[in-house]
Amino acid sequence: MPPVPSISPATGKPTTSSFIHTLDSNFVDNAGRTLLLRGVNLSGSSKAPVDQPSYISDNFWESAEHGGKTFIGRPLDLDDGSADVHLARLRGWGFNMLRFPITWEALEHEGPGTYDYEFMDYTVRVLRKCKEYGFKVYIDPHQDTWSRFSGGSGAPFWTLAACGINPRNFTSTQAAIIHSEYPIPSAATPASLPAMVWSTNYGRLLSQTIFTLFFAGRDFAPKCIIDGKNIQDYLQEHYIEAMGQMADRIRDAGDLLEECVIGWDSMNEPFEGFCGWEDLNANPTKQGSTLKKGSSPTPAQSFRLGMGTAQTVDNWNFGTFGPSKNGSVTIDPNGDKMWADPDIEDTDGIHPRWGWQRDSGWKLGTCIWAQHGVWDLETGDILRPDYFRYLPKARKPIDRYALSEEEISSPNAPVVEFVEHYWRSHWRLFVIRIRASHPEAIMFIQPPVFAAPPPIEETGVDGLNGRCAFAGHYYDGLTLITRHWNWFNADALGVIRGRYSSPIQAVKIGERAIRKSLQEQLGILKSDTLTLGPYPTIIGEIGTPFDMDDKRSYGWTDDGKYRGDYSRQERALDASLNGADGSNAINYTIWTYCPDSTHQWGDGWNMEDLSLWSADDIGLTGRTPTIGDLLKQQGDEASMYGMGRDDSQAVLLKKKVEASQGRIFRQPSAADSSALSLATLGPLEVWSEITSRWRENPFDFLTDGARAVKAFARPWPTKVVGKPSNIQFDIASTSFKLTVLVRPEDKLNEEGIDDKDLATEVYVPLVHYAHPRLLPSREDEQPPSEDDTLDGGEVRIAPSPSEISTSTTPTITNASVGWEGLTEQPDVLDIEVTVSAGRWSVQGQTIKWWYEVPQVGEVDREYTMEIRRTGGAIKTNESLNYESWFEQLCPDLCPESCCVM
Repeated sequence: MPPVPSISPATGKPTTSSFIHTLDSNFVDNAGRTLLLRGVNLSGSSKAPVDQPSYISDNFWESAEHGGKTFIGRPLDLDDGSADVHLARLRGWGFNMLRFPITWEALEHEGPGTYDYEFMDYTVRVLRKCKEYGFKVYIDPHQDTWSRFSGGSGAPFWTLAACGINPRNFTSTQAAIIHSEYPIPSAATPASLPAMVWSTNYGRLLSQTIFTLFFAGRDFAPKCIIDGKNIQDYLQEHYIEAMGQMADRIRDAGDLLEECVIGWDSMNEPFEGFCGWEDLNANPTKQGSTLKKGSSPTPAQSFRLGMGTAQTVDNWNFGTFGPSKNGSVTIDPNGDKMWADPDIEDTDGIHPRWGWQRDSGWKLGTCIWAQHGVWDLETGDILRPDYFRYLPKARKPIDRYALSEEEISSPNAPVVEFVEHYWRSHWRLFVIRIRASHPEAIMFIQPPVFAAPPPIEETGVDGLNGRCAFAGHYYDGLTLITRHWNWFNADALGVIRGRYSSPIQAVKIGERAIRKSLQEQLGILKSDTLTLGPYPTIIGEIGTPFDMDDKRSYGWTDDGKYRGDYSRQERALDASLNGADGSNAINYTIWTYCPDSTHQWGDGWNMEDLSLWSADDIGLTGRTPTIGDLLKQQGDEASMYGMGRDDSQAVLLKKKVEASQGRIFRQPSAADSSALSLATLGPLEVWSEITSRWRENPFDFLTDGARAVKAFARPWPTKVVGKPSNIQFDIASTSFKLTVLVRPEDKLNEEGIDDKDLATEVYVPLVHYAHPRLLPSREDEQPPSEDDTLDGGEVRIAPSPSEISTSTTPTITNASVGWEGLTEQPDVLDIEVTVSAGRWSVQGQTIKWWYEVPQVGEVDREYTMEIRRTGGAIKTNESLNYESWFEQLCPDLCPESCCVM
């Protein structure tokens, strides 16, 4: 590894102990250790206000039209004590990195230029709480299909009105699918929303139009002028400044930059809209990232639908073998238009609520693409089918990423390359504003899904300046859409990038082949980073759905036989995260952790259900039902949102906390401690009681309510002297092997950080390697013996329960201190460790490993560490079998990939 610089490459200022470098294709601490940053997105719940999940229609439009709602309370509740519990759990799972979604709507919902500073200040408080638990954070300006009001998340309501759009007609025109109105507003059954159908909005008129306006309005919609600016500039300036205001607030906090917040995304999963579309009369036949499921109009059909004309369009099904056309469906808007009525603004084009002035050349009530001559309103015919295919010849170079001299002088119009021509220009403006507030910010580069990043200049105010990471996303798409872990899969990335002449060649059969393919695909994403330079890779989103097989794991099928059994989800998630191990050694943030996840409504957004934890699983997925019993000591309660299942523990917990606000509670005496229930506890005491159970037994705390915890709470090196060259972990046997490569240039700068006695550090999860004393049932476990010693001869001694916690009235005033103290106990783990060289010691869930770094002139060295649980794998209620029926049938026939079709 190159020597760690003592000054920042971005600012030239001396680096601090908390500074994280991005060099040699890795995150690196200020002493020169390679860092693996792994964690979660906190949180998917941040897509909507606390009381307005996507399935609720009450006051949905009315509130938005009057300035919207605050997002205070997202992603964590700082006032009821639960934030400490959630963050302690995440830290206990070994995570050290958080991707932190914030929506534009949360910052500027009240109108253009009116910011919600109270929410920003609340966010600063949440970030400080994350800092208390030792997390590094990068901010994610999050969006999905533009806005909550177009079936996704992100932009405020007023942006739709600014574009001359009437969102109340999205459902009738199918310009977008809205969860709370599905399938029709007059007979909505939001629970019936098909899995992932929200993402088909990227193939519908609203998203296709508004992303084109946002990224390329100057080129393709020059008539769209508002407040004297093209709609592209108007939208981008407001978006960037809203995020800039948030960055200012974080800077002004004075204690967050670098110590906690290390950088920013520029936009979650940006979409190209119509940019580059070849023929508006047809949808692409080539597989892309836009899902085909349900109705699938062409752009030409969408234009007509948007003007109220009925259309018969293709209908698609997504089954076990992917998308297939299954007939057609007629959509009749009955005259409703997606385009706003002219009378919403006065005769001068001034909007009475939002205050802008629209140029007289932009006519409301009419499709803007018709106004630009793309199609004929009377005949419905497309006049310019390749309108978005080529760059307009009149385009002027506005920055150094505009057209080259060769392109300008060419007689042929250049073909649109969205990332090159449009995404990068927006990124440039975004990075200039963010670095004005956060000069050392690591910019997490995220072009459209599955797109490789473009080359970006290294120097300048809009350059990388040595502070960058590629942050692409990856999901096992087949499992995500079908909600089933299949015995076959496909190389989706290879198909999209044209690796195969036929999709059948991309099929992978058998779990071994699937796991190998996923690791190869993540390796390709890692290699994409080299386009930017020797920078690190982090997978910004990766995960698996937990509502598989008709919510089998929730007890909703088979007479409840599989309630609490997440073995299928565990296999799916392990396969994905294993892809980040091996020689890849990739950083990642899993999607997602939702404090208010429920079995009925999942993450509370478009029926997605990817949260690693749910209160509805308390007592189901842990080894003991103590907390579940506590929460079940309830009378009948209404659901949290008025629509939940009666047995939803997440619902009961939240209602109990809300119902107890403002009441005064006596402290329970020691005699009362065995009879505590939510009925006698206040909001802080509810979480204090849960926390006391954690302090009694951290294994229960880390497993209760967790889903597929063995897949994501996995051993991995968090800090490495040298570089991790291979990481291997097998869930079934708990065998772990780490190989590190150490070179002379990896000699540490021990003055670079405040820590002393620097070492390689490996997280060893309690979930897999817990000491027998922490397990409620000791059957099949080997008891500790006199020979059970740490390196150096120190005997492991299990403290008595009274030594662990003696308080009858536990508090979580400073839960992080209690958590750190507990994990420093010498007998939390039951492990056997073998190293090829050096010495090691255990501190809580961490192994520290010291070894020699070769001197200058000496050859590179390779060291290994192997870990296994002394008493064997911990047995759970889920009997895991990591071979599919096909692999059991022919294990020798298919060692890597199937040769039988």
